[in-house]
Amino acid sequence: MQLCGKVRLGVKTKNLVKSLVPGEIAIINHQDIDYLAAQSLLEAGVKAVINVSASISGKYPNLGPQRILAAGIPIIDQVEGNLFQLLKNGDQIKIIDGKIINSEQIIASGEVLTYEKAQVKLNKTRDNLENELSKFIDNTLDYAKKEKRLILDLEIPSIDTNLEDRDVLIVVRGKDYRQDLEAVSSYIKQIKPILIGVDGGADALLEYGFQPDIIIGDMDSVSDKALKSDTELIVHAYPDGTAPGMKRIKKLNLQAQRIPAPGTSEDIAMLLAYEKGAELIVAVGTHTHMIDFLEKGRPGMASTFLVRLKVGNKLVDAKGVNKLYNTRLQPKHFAQLIIASLIPIIVIMIVSPPINQLLELLIIKLKFSLGF
Repeated sequence: MQLCGKVRLGVKTKNLVKSLVPGEIAIINHQDIDYLAAQSLLEAGVKAVINVSASISGKYPNLGPQRILAAGIPIIDQVEGNLFQLLKNGDQIKIIDGKIINSEQIIASGEVLTYEKAQVKLNKTRDNLENELSKFIDNTLDYAKKEKRLILDLEIPSIDTNLEDRDVLIVVRGKDYRQDLEAVSSYIKQIKPILIGVDGGADALLEYGFQPDIIIGDMDSVSDKALKSDTELIVHAYPDGTAPGMKRIKKLNLQAQRIPAPGTSEDIAMLLAYEKGAELIVAVGTHTHMIDFLEKGRPGMASTFLVRLKVGNKLVDAKGVNKLYNTRLQPKHFAQLIIASLIPIIVIMIVSPPINQLLELLIIKLKFSLGF
């Protein structure tokens, strides 16, 4: 394998993709590349990925690396050598069989990760999955005991948007969120629910032409465009009240409220909708199982467990709903369409006098031709 190109460095993949120029080589420090990070790298037009960490560590089956490799993008994995000090954005490098070359000198090297190698690594992670599941459950129960009062008795501030007796759609930028959001787009247009974007979920709504009514989150993965889109802003703060996201809000000369709470921002969005009297809460792209949370770097899902216990009677999870309504056309659909289109033509031919006369003339001519 041999290729060359300009590099773009980023310790956090979700921040790197915002500045990545199509055709650049991404240098990241991302252990266990998750599916969403992989998708964002592909959408940014990355030429190759150099990872100074293990793209598949063996902790759990993360599908991000295979998603990248399936698209024909090479991964140089577990690269030894401090590339973040040796290189800067825009430097031209060459990659030859896992060796990183700058100014005709080998400055680092790593493993060329192939699809087959990734599959072998994933198979080994599945052997460890039962052990991870056991630890995950223990952590979830442990944190649930500590956080139950913080979550169940959470004080929600007054907000400008009225959610009373309204449907509320909460959009999180999780796996397959685009397909799920597209699947419920007709529901959004017909029912017109209150739209809550959780961080990057606000950009997902804008991408499909929907204006979010509320944006809630720590504000680290939502665009300036979304924040400035005339919407109500709520910053999810740490339980002690510290809210790094408020710095960004102030920098943009915007106003926002804060909600100090443990757990994830999507949990807080659900609690907000529930406490403000929503009739129905529809969730798109949310994180619901162990792999989701391990990909987010969380050892358990205590807050999500508690929140769903509380709001479950009003909650409809639309994650994966696109798979229920697979609208790909099949040959039988075309046949049905042709038959349906012929029906009105046949009816017109039967009831129309000119058509009847023409048919009678054709029948008479046919009889003469056959000697009847």
